[in-house]
Amino acid sequence: MSLETTEQAKADGTALLRVARLFAALNEHIGRAVAWLSLFMVLVQFFVVVMRYAFGWGDIRLQESIIYMHAVLFLLIAGYTLAHEGHVRVDVLHERFSERTRAVIEIIGGVFFLLPLCVYIFWISMPYVLQSWAILETSREGSGIPAVFLLKTLIPLFALLLGLQGIANLLSVISRLQTK
Repeated sequence: MSLETTEQAKADGTALLRVARLFAALNEHIGRAVAWLSLFMVLVQFFVVVMRYAFGWGDIRLQESIIYMHAVLFLLIAGYTLAHEGHVRVDVLHERFSERTRAVIEIIGGVFFLLPLCVYIFWISMPYVLQSWAILETSREGSGIPAVFLLKTLIPLFALLLGLQGIANLLSVISRLQTK
């Protein structure tokens, strides 16, 4: 490899890493912010249980808010979880492979499995979400939260954030391969 080719590969690697860091930073900020929702969700659940069983009082909106918080927590933190490798890995031989082989496996997994799945979820959910927005869908319960359309919007947002983190991971792996 000539010096010029090596310098170009390093520059390309640096540009890829900048994009990767941007996508990862987005998921990092969202993940850290949304993680606090788990504490609030537990407190609301505790309040609902105490009010129901100690005082015989219930509120549909509070009960539905727990479902909304759980959905926000689960769907918007998926990219953050991927960034921190908190997802379940099924490749039992992963540690025995060389770094280059692991990188190739990561690229294949991202390109052929993760990103197509994210695109599919985004694509298939959009008509569902747009229909919900068109009628400003509300809760089936009369006194429920009148924002089901916002809840459904989390589905394509999940696919987008997970896809961006998948791209960030791929760019990082490609950059590592280029600089070796």
